[in-house]
Amino acid sequence: MLAKLKKIKYQPEYKNPIYHAVLECPAGNELYIKFDYTFSMGGYIPLAVTYSGEDKGAKLAWYTNEIENMTVSAFLETIAKKINKKYSVQL
Repeated sequence: MLAKLKKIKYQPEYKNPIYHAVLECPAGNELYIKFDYTFSMGGYIPLAVTYSGEDKGAKLAWYTNEIENMTVSAFLETIAKKINKKYSVQL
């Protein structure tokens, strides 16, 4: 993963736990991602994405494919593992 985590937040009080992450991208831009863990699908799904102040909806594939060379699910799983480790979360 090329981007570096700047801020993280974990909200376990919802049916599907919600994660917030602010990352510093290699080009110096800021990427904000709000995503959750969906138990029925057994994976992470983006809910909101903002890149350098521009709202991208829930679309993250453009970033993960072009810059990180990863799939969206692999990228979100990498971020979630770091957040889960910090907050001692077991899913």
